[in-house]
Amino acid sequence: MRVLGLTGSIGMGKSTTAKLFAEAGVPVYDADATVHMIYEGEAAPAIEAAFPGTTVGGKVDRAKLSAQVVHDPAAIRRLEQVVHPMLRAYHQKFLEDAERSGAPVAVMDVPLLFETGGEKRVDAVVVVTTDPEIQRQRILARDNMTDEKLDAILARQLPDSEKRKRADFLVDTSHGLDPVRTQIREILDEAAKMPRRRP
Repeated sequence: MRVLGLTGSIGMGKSTTAKLFAEAGVPVYDADATVHMIYEGEAAPAIEAAFPGTTVGGKVDRAKLSAQVVHDPAAIRRLEQVVHPMLRAYHQKFLEDAERSGAPVAVMDVPLLFETGGEKRVDAVVVVTTDPEIQRQRILARDNMTDEKLDAILARQLPDSEKRKRADFLVDTSHGLDPVRTQIREILDEAAKMPRRRP
């Protein structure tokens, strides 16, 4: 089985692309959904201990947590030390299940793939990209999003130009879903023939 890392900066259309991979019958691991799940369960006590006042009713309140960590790189690292070991266990189980199912390709949807060194744990990287203007419009249309918040998020992410340079495959979401479906089919054909890179 070949494992593709799917990444892209905020507002590029990565979630939509992940859905289209799933629609094509590919097992997709959603790192964000896994984070949501552990924030509502096993990670909550450890996060509350590290960041008092960030949980409500035994679940992490993402807005309160974000307020404590968003402008503090040391706090973000502390949070990652709590969360990453838990996430690794889910990631491992996903890969074992996908392998057992006989899938030729599996996709790891990880927003901060390059920022966390995740490209070393996959066979190839798919970067989702779009025009910067489209990106900004998409993000600012979201609830509770401000220019300031957006700039803080973008500051934590590797620039799109750098991600594109390091990609094995690019998916451009500027022109609607059908071109994306075509790009996905081509990527899956190509990926199945690639040599395995991950350890």
